[in-house]
Amino acid sequence: MSLKIVVAAPFRHMRKERLQKSEFIFYLSIDRKWMNRDQAALLLDRARERGLVEYSEGWITPLFDVSEVTLPLGFRPGSDIFEDESPAEALIGRIAAATGMTDRQVVAEMNPLITDQFDGNLRVEAAAVLIAKKYGVPFEDLLDALAESVGKKNRV
Repeated sequence: MSLKIVVAAPFRHMRKERLQKSEFIFYLSIDRKWMNRDQAALLLDRARERGLVEYSEGWITPLFDVSEVTLPLGFRPGSDIFEDESPAEALIGRIAAATGMTDRQVVAEMNPLITDQFDGNLRVEAAAVLIAKKYGVPFEDLLDALAESVGKKNRV
């Protein structure tokens, strides 16, 4: 989620629908001093991989409504924005994109499923799969990663 906030920040602050790559990197590295230029370029690559932005002919265009993203007062991204997204987060994002809901709305729908219907005995990964099935969102490609994620939590 914080990656989406970081990507939305330059567009909201500059009140532009598209930015040049240099403007985007300048905002993150020099204006806000959130990261260095190499990290800003890496962040742009990650945003493009996750389908948050489109980069063509030197222009960066967000593929989501930046006005819907809330920039918390005093926000400063942590190093976690450079880490890979968990498979559960990826599936939640996929469900949100397919249904038009926000990530928070998807999680809000998962919570009663976990707590009320399964008495807290259902993992987030499983709840995400059930919600994906409900809305007909494909998830089969993430099954191995989701199972591995559950296995890692059990070993800790």
